[in-house]
Amino acid sequence: MPHLFDPYAIRSVTFRNRVFVSPMCQYSSDDGLPNDWHFVHLGTRAVGGAGLVMVEASGVSPTGRITAWDSGFWSQEHAEAFARIAAFIEGNGAVAGIQLAHAGRKASTDVPWRGGAVIREGPASWQTVAPSAIPFRESDPLPHALTGAEIDAIVDQFENATRLAVLAGFHVIELHMAHGYLLHEFLSPLCNVRTDEYGGSLENRMRFALRVAERVRQAWPDDRALFVRISASDWVEGGWDLPQSIELAKRLRDLGVDLIDCSSGGAVPGAKIVLGPGYQVPFARAIRAEAGIATVAVGLITEAHQADEIIASDSADAVMLARELLRDPYWPLHAARTLGAEVKWPPQYERAKL
Repeated sequence: MPHLFDPYAIRSVTFRNRVFVSPMCQYSSDDGLPNDWHFVHLGTRAVGGAGLVMVEASGVSPTGRITAWDSGFWSQEHAEAFARIAAFIEGNGAVAGIQLAHAGRKASTDVPWRGGAVIREGPASWQTVAPSAIPFRESDPLPHALTGAEIDAIVDQFENATRLAVLAGFHVIELHMAHGYLLHEFLSPLCNVRTDEYGGSLENRMRFALRVAERVRQAWPDDRALFVRISASDWVEGGWDLPQSIELAKRLRDLGVDLIDCSSGGAVPGAKIVLGPGYQVPFARAIRAEAGIATVAVGLITEAHQADEIIASDSADAVMLARELLRDPYWPLHAARTLGAEVKWPPQYERAKL
């Protein structure tokens, strides 16, 4: 029976434990480039004992970012800037990963601590895109409905970012197909009312996401791990749901995706989500069992015994923590002590171990 601090291997990538750092936007980049903030933020989580440290959602193009201050990954300059961070993460025992994303109709906004509203003019504003010309909120500007050629170009951008991730030294890529961003927008019938090959049936709504996954897997070395984050449910009747997520997971598995990161929501405002500790774990359990693919559980996982039980009960293969690791970057080290697991501390910190 596996437990939270047992190693976990995917292809040739071995994680020292099953505590993964969720990708968390910092809204602190300049032209998508990481800086000392990112080095300290991400490096501290590696020093703190996590098995995987995932870089925040990184736009595969400048207009694929949520805000103009988001991380980006579209040039060799970005790969070189991230290489130092990836090397530090891996030099401190964690695996370095990056989440590749396109924000779609939820782009061109301000940072959350300034309210996160759509920016309508100036250098931090741009035309958003989506499967259909439907805004996220009624008051938002209309997004541009992507043409077939524009979809092809975005697939190429994901492939380009994948090749850059190799140069930067990452060993995990996660494709962001959740939270109402572009790939999720194509999946959800709440956002996608197209009548061409990318809309209507489940097969058509999955087409763009599957094309991206296939191209990324082909460009990503066979020995490195590929994750996909999905919203397993829109939490709205008539929206994307768990049965569709299971079918998508099967198709992704067949394309060489190794693990599904099971989140939820984000497609439309006002969804009625019933929050509680581990409220999304049932999605990870069902997809793992019914699609035959590894999963990671996310969402209000805060306690060591809670996280360990998720692994021990075969509900998921790993857990991703977000806000709890902002509160306590050394949560893995503290959780190991709580569970009586023997883990290696950084030698510089060993004096504090006992």
